[in-house]
Amino acid sequence: MSGKAEVEGNEPINEQAVANIYGAMRSDINQIYSKITELEMEASEHSLVMNAIKPLDPSRRCYRMIGGVLVERTIKEVLLAVQHNKEGLEEVIARLNEALEKKKKEVADFENKYKIRIRKSDEVQDDAGRKEGFAQGVLVGPASGNE
Repeated sequence: MSGKAEVEGNEPINEQAVANIYGAMRSDINQIYSKITELEMEASEHSLVMNAIKPLDPSRRCYRMIGGVLVERTIKEVLLAVQHNKEGLEEVIARLNEALEKKKKEVADFENKYKIRIRKSDEVQDDAGRKEGFAQGVLVGPASGNE
């Protein structure tokens, strides 16, 4: 986080330093997005497990993997544990969303302070469009012996 120290303490000395700090900030945002997505997937999996075992008899035997070890429990115990884990995941997701909003504001302030503008490359989009255009509409029929 040396970039953060440069922003708060000493001012960056040149455009390259500003670009490096900005890149690090954008990278932090992407990492937070990735972690949020990962945790949302885990919370979704927890919901699927809860929905699958809720209608079953609470005293029925159930197996749960804990730290690589398969443990025998009842459905009631497993349901409570999975529900507790899901609530914990949702709390972490909420905190990460708050951190994400704070980081986005930092980046916006940084962009305004140094007048950073993101250029979109039209040439790259045009090339990609042309390549797709050439690949589209090509039909190859079956080989026939009577040409």
